[in-house]
Amino acid sequence: MKNFIHGVLVVSVLAGTALLSTQNAPASAQTAPSTQAPAGAQAPASAQAPAGAQTAPSAPTAPATAPAAAANLPAVDEIVSKHVEAVGGKDAIGKVKSVVTESTFSMMGSDNPSTTTIVDGVGYKNEVEFNGTKIVQCYTDKGGWTINPMTGAATATAMPDDVYNTGKGNINVADALYDYAARGSKVELVGKDGNAYKIKVTSKEKVETVYLVDSTTYLITSVATKGKMQDQEVDVTTKLSDYRKTELGVEMPYAYDIDLGGQFSIAIAVKKVELNKTIDPAVFAMPK
Repeated sequence: MKNFIHGVLVVSVLAGTALLSTQNAPASAQTAPSTQAPAGAQAPASAQAPAGAQTAPSAPTAPATAPAAAANLPAVDEIVSKHVEAVGGKDAIGKVKSVVTESTFSMMGSDNPSTTTIVDGVGYKNEVEFNGTKIVQCYTDKGGWTINPMTGAATATAMPDDVYNTGKGNINVADALYDYAARGSKVELVGKDGNAYKIKVTSKEKVETVYLVDSTTYLITSVATKGKMQDQEVDVTTKLSDYRKTELGVEMPYAYDIDLGGQFSIAIAVKKVELNKTIDPAVFAMPK
C-alpha cells in the first residue's frame, strides 16, 4: 500500500505541479500574481503552470499539421498564437524568470503542503510533505533526481532517462505550446472536444501530450498524458481552472484537478506565488 501511495504521489506531482509553469501560468505553469491568493486554489511554472519565458510562436518553423482542417477549423499556429496572447503575450511572459509556488496537495482526505521552485531554463524542484515524510522531484537541463523516503530511498537518486524525458520540460516557465518550435516540438490539431481545440504536442524526446484549448478564452483547460504507477502505465488527465491575472499581466490557473487512470483524484490548490525571486541555482543540485 505504501508503494502504491508513493506511486500516486509521484505521478500526480509530475502531472500537476509540473503545470505550474507560466502558461498555465505554464505549465505544467506554469506568472506574477499578487503574493497571496484569495481563498483560491494551481499548481507552473508546472506548474506547473503549471500551469514556463521566451518568444511567442508567431511563426514557428517546426512542422505543424492540422488534419482537422476539412472541418473548417483554424490553423494550429493561429490557435497557439491566440493562446499566447490570452496568457498575457510574449512581452509579459518574457518578464517571468522564476516562480516559487506554495500549494495544498489534497489526496485521500488529507491536505499536504507542496512547494515548487522554477528558474526558467535552469531547474525545477517540487517538494511534497506526506505523513511526516518529504518527497522531492528535481529536474535540470542536464538530468533529474528524486528523494522518496516512502520507498526507503531517503537519499537522492538519479532519475531513469524515461522519467527525466517526460518531465524535463518543467524547467521552462512557459507551457509546451509557447515557443514549441524552438524547443524542437511538433504540434498537431486533432479536432475539437466540445468547445475546446484538441492539440497534440510531441516533444523532441517523443513524449506526447494532448492539450484542450478553450475556443473562447484560448486558455488551456485540460492536459492529458501518460504516467506510471507501480510500473503500470496510466492515463493522467489534469483539468485547469480558476485563472487569475498576475501583476505582470500573465494569466495563471490556481486550481488543478488530476485524475489518475480513474483510480484516484487529486486536487492542487495554489495558495501563494512569488515571481522573479532571486534563487540560488544550487538548490537544484543533487545532494551528495
